[in-house]
Amino acid sequence: MEIYQIWLLVAAVFVVIEIFTAGFAVACFSVGCVCGAVVAACDASLTWQIVAFAIGTFLAFVFIRPFVMKIIDKKTNDNHVKTNMDNIIGKIAVVTERIEENGFGRVKIDGDDWKAQTSEGSAAEVGEKVKIESFESIILTVKKL
Repeated sequence: MEIYQIWLLVAAVFVVIEIFTAGFAVACFSVGCVCGAVVAACDASLTWQIVAFAIGTFLAFVFIRPFVMKIIDKKTNDNHVKTNMDNIIGKIAVVTERIEENGFGRVKIDGDDWKAQTSEGSAAEVGEKVKIESFESIILTVKKL
């Protein structure tokens, strides 16, 4: 078996390992192995093969991995499933129970009654209209209009 074939075999093993791991780190070593295989195919010494492996791995970490991670992050963010809770953000609600200063109260939106707090920590009176900014579990964070 030729030395370049060994480099390619190790590269294939790294690709298989990458399939079972996240982060595209192990695949960078695979790129380095391919660089080592190219240098080995040119009948260079083992020292130059290792240098090519190191440079190829480094370049893959610096240039290829950030690009791939952006693609992976974009795909995972696009797959976020929106729920009905996401749909109430930005809607207007009416205070049904006084929201205490730095405390809680209740608001009504679309016929549902929710525990709520103001984002600025101020009080809100019954009948006052508020805008829903976010939620944490079953507690809405609202802003007075």
